[in-house]
Amino acid sequence: MNNIKIKICGIKNTAILDCCNNLKVDYFGLVFFKTSPRNININNAKNLIHYQRKKNTIPIGVFVNYQLNELNELIKITNLKYVQLHGNENNTYISKLKKKNNVTIIKAIDIGDKNDLQKIELYSEADFFLFDYKSKNNELPGGNAKSFDWSILKNINISKPWFISGGINKNNINNLLEILNPYGIDISSGVEDRPGIKNAKKIKEIVDIIHG
Repeated sequence: MNNIKIKICGIKNTAILDCCNNLKVDYFGLVFFKTSPRNININNAKNLIHYQRKKNTIPIGVFVNYQLNELNELIKITNLKYVQLHGNENNTYISKLKKKNNVTIIKAIDIGDKNDLQKIELYSEADFFLFDYKSKNNELPGGNAKSFDWSILKNINISKPWFISGGINKNNINNLLEILNPYGIDISSGVEDRPGIKNAKKIKEIVDIIHG
């Protein structure tokens, strides 16, 4: 059994959250991005976070290019402690966010080729990185069920713990684990029946593979 952390992203109801709790999933993602099929409104997010307050699976809010004052207010309302930034937020933005709030920051970095790894140096204020498929102009920033070339990250010395995301499912997870040893694996489309609709059986299948 390995110690790789698991994040299931795009949770919208207590039934799937209970599944994550029972399987000892480490994190669950709440997507605050209106054009995503996994988008959740503030009231539902508050309810899930409150429901989860004495349980072990940790909520992470996922945001794309929010105005800083808007995100500060949302963190205050929901009492989120983990924030994932999946847009063009820079190091100054991250620094200001951390100064205002007691939050842990995960900064997503889109990977198309090896040159994209240079972006790591731009986000020294982040606590974690998340490496994801580099979406095209007409695609959502994440949750596209597409993978990048994982070997790009092989033997790279990365100063902070990192997650990997993008098109991960039960059919390719073993290949990923043969190539890389990330801090965490972030899964969304790979445990869905269709975009935004999670399947508890698929979550169990992939958790069983990761944790052996």
